[in-house]
Amino acid sequence: MESGSVEGGFNPWGVSMFRVLTTTEPRSPSEQTAYGKWLDQRTDRQNARNDRTHGAEGVIPAALWIVLFLSAGIIFVFMLFFADSGERAIVQATMTGSVAIVITSTLLLLSFLDHPYNHGLGGLRPVAMQRTLRLLAGEMQTAGSFKIPCDFRGAAGTH
Repeated sequence: MESGSVEGGFNPWGVSMFRVLTTTEPRSPSEQTAYGKWLDQRTDRQNARNDRTHGAEGVIPAALWIVLFLSAGIIFVFMLFFADSGERAIVQATMTGSVAIVITSTLLLLSFLDHPYNHGLGGLRPVAMQRTLRLLAGEMQTAGSFKIPCDFRGAAGTH
């Protein structure tokens, strides 16, 4: 998502989960409850993934960016018409500069919000995922060894 592209566009775990789903037949009430909970959690994970991948692609269309930059330029030129030879240069620079700073910071904020997954200032980092991986590593040491079905990037298969 940091690169701004989503690989494949679909969840690679979908097929694997479907295969497990077709081989499972819960019979007892506790199995049926656990099975239902598993399906709910799978749906929650998929919805969260859809939200993240939607945000990675950018949601502000190019036409809106054009209008925003055009508006910023028009406002800046408009501020130049407030130039008054009777005012000191510092006053005029403060008025024009403050408007330019507000417009520039607003455009930068929109850019950060349009591309939230990046290495730069304001980029979202996978802090919660890193914390979860640390917890899982600790639990794996406590529970003993077991085979993790994916590699460090989440790709199915052995690592």
